Order: sequence, then C-alpha cells, then structure tokens
Amino acid sequence: MAKKNDRLPPPQAVQPAQGAPSGQAPQPAEEKKLSIYEYEEKYVRRQNARGARLLLGLLAGVIGVFIGWCLFSFTMQLRELHPYAGYAGAAVSVLLFLLVFVVPLVRILRSDYFITNVNDAYAGKAKRHNRRVRRNIAEKMVDLHDSVNGAGWYDSAVIADLRTALRLGNDEGVKTALSAMYKGKVKKTAKEIIFKCALKSAAYSTVSQSSRTDALLVAVVNLQMIKDIVFLYGFRPSDAKLVKIFGAVVRNSLVSFGLGSLQIGNAVIKTMGDAANTIPFLGTAISALIDSSIQGLTNGTLTAVIGFQTIRYLNREYRLQNILDGIEVAESQEELAQTCSEIRDELKRRPARVRQGA
Repeated sequence: MAKKNDRLPPPQAVQPAQGAPSGQAPQPAEEKKLSIYEYEEKYVRRQNARGARLLLGLLAGVIGVFIGWCLFSFTMQLRELHPYAGYAGAAVSVLLFLLVFVVPLVRILRSDYFITNVNDAYAGKAKRHNRRVRRNIAEKMVDLHDSVNGAGWYDSAVIADLRTALRLGNDEGVKTALSAMYKGKVKKTAKEIIFKCALKSAAYSTVSQSSRTDALLVAVVNLQMIKDIVFLYGFRPSDAKLVKIFGAVVRNSLVSFGLGSLQIGNAVIKTMGDAANTIPFLGTAISALIDSSIQGLTNGTLTAVIGFQTIRYLNREYRLQNILDGIEVAESQEELAQTCSEIRDELKRRPARVRQGA
C-alpha cells in the first residue's frame, strides 16, 4: 500500500512539500526514477554502431590525408629550392605529422566513453561499464591534480571528495563529486581552452597569407582542442558523436582552404568606393587586411563552435549515464543464461540417476 500511495499525487502528499524548506520542495520530482522502457523511449535512438565506427575511421583518415598533403606540399616547395632542404623538410614533416595528428587522434580514440544508447537487454552491462568509467575518471583526476603542480584544472575541494569516495569504494560519492566537478571548475576550464584555441586559429589565419597554411593550422588546432577537452573531462564522446565532431573539423578545414581564393576583401573594397584605389598600393593593402581579418574571424568562430559542440556532447552523455544508473534493471539476459546452464547441468545428471535406479 505504501508503494501505491507513493505513485499517486494526492493533495496530502503535496501539502507537506509546500511547508518544507525551499531547498527540499523539488525533491519528490528529482527522486522520481524512469523505468528502462521510459528511458529507452525518451533517450535511445537507433544507431548503426559498426557503421559509425567505419565512418569515424573514414573521417579520421580524411583529416590525416589532408594534413599529410599540406605537409607534403611544403616539402616539395623546399625541394625546389634545394634537394637537401627537401630532405630536411620531409623529416620534419613526418615528425610533425606524428605530433599534430597521430598522437592526438590516438589519445582521443583510446579514451573511455559512456554507453548510454542501450535497450533493456544491455542496460545492466552498460551500467557496470559506466561505473568502471566513472572510477577511472576519478582516479585520473586525482592523479593529475596530485602530480601536476599549478595545473588548476580541477577544484581541490572536490578532488578531496573524490579521493575519499575512491578510498571508501563509495560509487555514489564518486558520481556526486564528478557531477559537481563538471558543473563547476571543469566547465570553466573547458571554456578557457576553447577561447585560447579559437584565438590561435584566428591569429594564425590573420598572419598567414596562404589558404593551404590556414587549412592546415585550423585542422591541427581543432584536433588539439578536442584532445585537450577530452583529457580534461576524462572521457570522450561516443563514436556517433565523434563522427559529427570530426566531420566539423573536415568542414572547417575546407572552409578555411576556400576562403583564401574567395577574395572577400576585394568585394568589400568595392563598396568603399574608388577613392582608395586612386592612392598607390592603398587599395591592395586594405584588401589584404580585410581578407586576413575576415578569415581569422571565420576560422576562430568555427573553432569555437566545435569546442562547444564537444562539451555539449560530453555533458549530455554524462547526464544520460547518471539517469541510466538510477534505473532498476532486471538482468534478464544473465538470468536466462544462468537458467539454461542449470537446466543443462541437471539434464546431464539425470540419465545417470535413471540408470542407477534401473
């Protein structure tokens, strides 16, 4: 009877909440848990996991080919100046390719991720996986805070709570501390990373006068920013979300490459009249200045968009795994497998019993 009354919203249940302190009033709504079927209906979307992995590999390959092509073009330009300069440029290009593409990509793809797009058959397995991921994230944050002086990425008070929860094996404490960390210091630090990377992308594009150089620098800065945000949060978005993020990196690089040939400044200078063109070199100087400033603003904005898209996906998936963790899941698959195993064992024993009785 108590359970039935909890499910109903009679006036008697509402009146104590109104008389309670303001901080306790919304508790009944927050404590209401979804069933796995409600979770599946509200949050789960049909996805082709294998297709997402293949597309993710394809986009990563496109980014790698693009960066490699830009570095190869620079090497060939040096080779035209002198053969030895070309050899030195090739060695430097290989080293840069490893540092700016391979290392960030490997660190991103090897990071943990939460499983949230599940149905009732795999919800129990996903919850256990997510619990391990949370503990790994907490341990990484504590280790980084203790080993790197002056990093300033995490709140010391919340780190102390994480350390205590890990020592006591308190999974709820770990979850609560991580939630506080992501809403506070981590969110602020992520915005600082995005701002710095957007400024870098804009500054490089303003200084550079080559569309190929712009595209290379934009791709490298975007990839580095994603790697830093993933490292800060301690986990990466799912494969399906990474497909969208890497697709945005490819788009930004192509946009940056195309801006150099659009001659935006020449179109703007025409609206300023012919007065500037009457003064030698003034029209060309203003045109180049406008071109570079517009390219820098565009590339910086696109970089910021990718950064905020990344943290939005991370926050959403962390929130979903929290919701999933609070759902009571019947281990139907495991129970079925265990029952089948018990039946099989029993059938193996029964013939022997029959023969003994005969």
